[in-house]
Amino acid sequence: MSSLPATLNIGIVAHVDAGKTSLTERLLFDAGAVDRLGSVDAGDTRTDSGRIERERGITVRTAVASFRAGPVQVNLIDTPGHTDFVAEVERALSVLDGAVLVLSAVEGVQAHTRVLMRTLRGAGLPVALFVNKTDRRGARPDGVFADVRRLLSPDAVALNRVSGAGTRDARTLPLDRDDPAVAAGIAEVLAAHDDVLLARLVDGLPAPPPARLDSLLAARVSEGLVHPVLFGSAITGEGAPELVRVLTALFPVNAPDPGDTGREPQGTVFAIERSASGEKTGYLRLRSGRLANRDHVVLHRDGSDGSDDRDTTHRGRVTRLEVVGSESDRGRALTAGHIGRVRGLPGLRVGDRLGPPAPGGPGPRFARPSLEALARPEDSGDGPRLHAALVALAEQDPLISVRTVPGEGVSVLLYGEVQKEVVAATLADDFGVRAVFDRSTIVHVERPSGVGEAVETVGSQPADGFVATVGLRVEPGEEGSGVAFRREVELGALLPSFDRAVVETVHDTLAQGLYGWQVTDCVVTLVRSGFVAPTSTARDFRCLTPLVLMRALHRAGTRVMEPVHAFELEVPADALSAVLAALGGAGGHVHESRPRGGVWVLEGELPARAVHGFRSALPGLTRGEGFLVSRRTRVRPVVGTPPRRARTDGNPLNREEYLIHLGRSGPGGRA
Repeated sequence: MSSLPATLNIGIVAHVDAGKTSLTERLLFDAGAVDRLGSVDAGDTRTDSGRIERERGITVRTAVASFRAGPVQVNLIDTPGHTDFVAEVERALSVLDGAVLVLSAVEGVQAHTRVLMRTLRGAGLPVALFVNKTDRRGARPDGVFADVRRLLSPDAVALNRVSGAGTRDARTLPLDRDDPAVAAGIAEVLAAHDDVLLARLVDGLPAPPPARLDSLLAARVSEGLVHPVLFGSAITGEGAPELVRVLTALFPVNAPDPGDTGREPQGTVFAIERSASGEKTGYLRLRSGRLANRDHVVLHRDGSDGSDDRDTTHRGRVTRLEVVGSESDRGRALTAGHIGRVRGLPGLRVGDRLGPPAPGGPGPRFARPSLEALARPEDSGDGPRLHAALVALAEQDPLISVRTVPGEGVSVLLYGEVQKEVVAATLADDFGVRAVFDRSTIVHVERPSGVGEAVETVGSQPADGFVATVGLRVEPGEEGSGVAFRREVELGALLPSFDRAVVETVHDTLAQGLYGWQVTDCVVTLVRSGFVAPTSTARDFRCLTPLVLMRALHRAGTRVMEPVHAFELEVPADALSAVLAALGGAGGHVHESRPRGGVWVLEGELPARAVHGFRSALPGLTRGEGFLVSRRTRVRPVVGTPPRRARTDGNPLNREEYLIHLGRSGPGGRA
């Protein structure tokens, strides 16, 4: 059994139709990892394996494929390109060593390209840019490179050039670093991050020799400060070998470390697949330690990705382990830097963490979906199957949570309309359930507007029969803090099972506030507790806590908050007045405006409810020349009558209605 090679985990990201999946196919084919070059148009690519992906020609799930480049195994993580799946891209970033951002030499820098570049730079990842389709009619490599430096990063360095651009005979040629003009251009970009080199250039000295220049370039690229640009064509293969050389020479490679195998294993689950039988396969990037088949593992879930998950820990045993790139050797253990396919852990979710958190704390919090749509089965008897199928999909993407609305259907959180269409097609193809989705609506949240407290003691409501005492106080928390639970009673005042029942039920109950929306940014304090031994049970506390909590919340009051997007907008100067009027009519606010060339750049905020409509109207307002980049950033109070959301919890705000609900649902209460 040979030792595992050095690894490099690279994400391939792009705007839709830039050629990202075609580039992945080209790299695999050239390296001999596949014996046939797949085509997006033909629907036979390696990474877009689902029927939906093949038919639509878009990537909707993260996929992993690998190839060897000399002593280095390169794992390619092919991520979705559509804006509706940006959360999928962001989660994949946590396991990458670097990324390739693919652009079209015809369309150039597009709005989503800028979103992706900002995301990659914000994550501090090394980024190479591959300008694809140089053989297509209308290709303009020089113009696209100028746009890259103007719109994406001034720290971009071209490392090859194109001859015959826009024709079938387009070829790429490496830039000669011995050429003083080429060396000076590279040195000028590097000097922005190197005072010694800057002083050398200011003194009129020539750029360093090629070997030194390459060393400096590798250091700045690995730090994510300078971005190499390669031109080429995924269809003809031009530029692909140069891209591979750049990745293996300039990006930080994970070299095998024999001493690391004794450390505690640490890693992250970044994707999940389900077989036809429902068995889960998790993709795990290991950062330290060693993991082998039949190992017992402890996985942590802290909700830091913005999902509704609370801090939990679950245990399991790996029943099958395959190291990506070493599928033929199933006896291999997974070591640091590598990606493994793990089975035998039925409770596995995307975002689960193996071992303690990496230095710096939990990972980034991702923007939650802003849309919600109700799904109903076409066949009324398929309700249970629809719910089970949507729960299974939510396990692949925890931010797409689901909830059953009694008598109506299943509600699903989403990022956009394309994602809704993909979910509907997936339900039909993979689960055999046809669903009809209602029109999407905006998801709101609630925040406490004051302080409220409520207490119920054993026997205070004898008709209910809850043998428990619970007192809770609700008050506002820090913005972005979620839900915090505290105690003013001694930790041992309740049996552990009773205390756990209260804590878990508080979090579950706050999924629906006074208006039916999730409550966030609040502190709940247990101010009184008690039980009667041996009569009291954990069920008493689970049934009583919602009544007490919602009464306290009612006394505190809540404000319904709507999601807001921060935007950056570029418009032609002569369209500025019309765009400003449209923004004002949509409830938007411009915080900063500045001229740049022949356009105006506007930055501000826009309610999430207005983003889709404004984006659709923008081409007509700007002759197709304006574009918008937006991202959910915060929430703000709703003006006017707060919207309400249908309750699914039996309504603890109404005691009689709630007790009837308990009796029907049979949760084990004593009502």
